[in-house]
Amino acid sequence: MMGKIEARLAELGIALPTPAAPIANYIPFNVVGKLVVISGQIPLKDGKIAFTGKLGAGVPLSEGVAAARLCFINLVAQLKAAAGDLDKVVRIVRLGGFIAAPAEFTQHAVVMNGASDLAVEIFGDAGRHARTTIGVPSLPGDAAVEVEGMFELA
Repeated sequence: MMGKIEARLAELGIALPTPAAPIANYIPFNVVGKLVVISGQIPLKDGKIAFTGKLGAGVPLSEGVAAARLCFINLVAQLKAAAGDLDKVVRIVRLGGFIAAPAEFTQHAVVMNGASDLAVEIFGDAGRHARTTIGVPSLPGDAAVEVEGMFELA
């Protein structure tokens, strides 16, 4: 039987991918008590980085938002691997966003809303979270966006 969160994903037309394997010396998630901390996820789709480059220097804002949304989908895939059942998620505690951009770019928060808005669409009020969003000069594989997260389980 499909759980509430799985049903919501289906309503939104979201199929979770196979969680990405780490590309360096780290683990994809760490469960500590009731918390799951998930390593940063880049906008992978079908094993390839779907959005590369820098916001404000060739990557349009709309693509940055889509990249953040895709990063969050990849976070949820890792979360399912960690929790087994997405209905165990009590709340999203925190999201951290890294936006590849030149120094003059100032719309980091708009880009990160791609992840934050989807969090609330999927998890409802439990998806409201604390957040940090910062600009960086580059990300692994020239990804445009990376998102990490912390989640509380029942």
